[in-house]
Amino acid sequence: MSFAHRCLTFNLVASLGCFLSAATLQAEVRLAGVFGDHMVLQREMAVPVWGWADPGESITVTVGDQSKQATADATGKWMLALDALPAGGPFALTATGSNKVTINDVLVGEVWLCSGQSNMAMTVSRAKDFDSEQQHADFPQIRHFKTVAHATPEPQADCSGSWSVCSSETVGGFSATAYFFGRKLHQDLNVPIGLINSSWGGTDVAAWTSLPAQQAVEAIVPKLEAFDARITAFDAEQAKATYEAAIAAWEKQAATAKKEGKPVPRKPRPVGDPRVDQNRPANLFNGMINPLIPYAIRGATWYQGERNSHSIEDGILYATQLKALIGDWRSRWEQGDFPFLTVQLPNFHEAVDQPVQTTGWVMVRESEMKTLQLKNTGIAITTDVGEANDIHPKDKQTVGHRLALWALGTTYGQDVVYSGPLLSFSQYRTGTTNDAGKVNPGRMMINFTHADGLKSADGKPLRGFAVADEDRVFHRADAKIDGETGLLVLSSKQVQTPVAARYNWADNPDGNLVNGAGLPAAPFRTDRWDVTDEE
Repeated sequence: MSFAHRCLTFNLVASLGCFLSAATLQAEVRLAGVFGDHMVLQREMAVPVWGWADPGESITVTVGDQSKQATADATGKWMLALDALPAGGPFALTATGSNKVTINDVLVGEVWLCSGQSNMAMTVSRAKDFDSEQQHADFPQIRHFKTVAHATPEPQADCSGSWSVCSSETVGGFSATAYFFGRKLHQDLNVPIGLINSSWGGTDVAAWTSLPAQQAVEAIVPKLEAFDARITAFDAEQAKATYEAAIAAWEKQAATAKKEGKPVPRKPRPVGDPRVDQNRPANLFNGMINPLIPYAIRGATWYQGERNSHSIEDGILYATQLKALIGDWRSRWEQGDFPFLTVQLPNFHEAVDQPVQTTGWVMVRESEMKTLQLKNTGIAITTDVGEANDIHPKDKQTVGHRLALWALGTTYGQDVVYSGPLLSFSQYRTGTTNDAGKVNPGRMMINFTHADGLKSADGKPLRGFAVADEDRVFHRADAKIDGETGLLVLSSKQVQTPVAARYNWADNPDGNLVNGAGLPAAPFRTDRWDVTDEE
């Protein structure tokens, strides 16, 4: 159903509501929770505005010199669409019925939804160089809305949260990834930026996708069934007894530790009801995404996947799950294929001394790359800015900057290099034997997009590559850039006939291939071999 049809349906139902509600106590006009002082409205597209009032009540919304009317339906909900607005402000937005609600300091500019788990939730106060960032955070046209965390089994019509104006006093509480992304956009576009931060640490992609969207995908259904089984098996009384026993044991351990001057062990947490668990499929969509729809946005940024990396199988399934999420959100927003930009998982864990390493973490990375098969998607490669011992790397400046480059180069049509080298195609040549009987190994030739100025990031020989022949055993490869063709040429003395190549195929890789803009090449593999038995 289009937005226009949706508004018409509300008004038709509202006509009936006028008669049904004659004896109903009058309800005050109110706006949805995402509308508040200091908010940013999306420029240059229709702007839905909605809220609640008495059934059948006529509501007038005014912003600037524009006014629109709607009638509350039988449930009291009303919705209308403001005509496209140019960037600017500040304005006041009023909603008037039996009472008048005024939203002050409203700007019009670019609005992005920023969602995911802990690396999106991570605040500027925890990021690199916070003291300096705080000192220079005088950007009153950047606004941040933080959605209050809410996990629930039923789709919610509204949410809680508030808009904050960027300043040295407030920036510490902004999502770091969102802020550095928004700051770059603001500086380059010179328009207000609205960042809607709906994130929750440690959460699964399934929690952020509606239940119908997941039930429609056969490969995802077993995950839904597994969580349903967990709900069925949950015994509240038993969980309470188990927790009380754990606390009693912990208190003894803590007392002993204090007496001996040792660290106190972590206090046990109660086992919560899985029906309202933040990782139950759809629970965060219901409580933290659905209430935001259909607030006008330019697009979405996504930083998640850590939770889904616990096994190779889960990492592979993530491609299907993330595709379902993107399609679900786009369908419900009814804004077409709006931009969806993903942060690829960074380098993490201790490095291993082997040519390739296939893990759940690696497979989530590949699954994230597969989003580029969808229209109007992008990715920020971060395999050079992670930290081996911290799943929450502090360099969120680079992450936000790379997200913004992709948006600037695609959504906003600026002439910028917005991606590192991406695998385009590969071919191989078999090895040969010269007249002296010496074997020359075969070569793999790799072509990339976004490859102008291919080079080593640190001036050292290219590294991070591996090749294999039909035996599927990978060996480290020498890599050189052919000056005539611009192709990357791989070879290994241990592989006579290479048929597959991989790059940065490890949790914490050390590959150093970049383009002329210094943006890193994305990890890749040219093979499509079954990887489930590699680790």
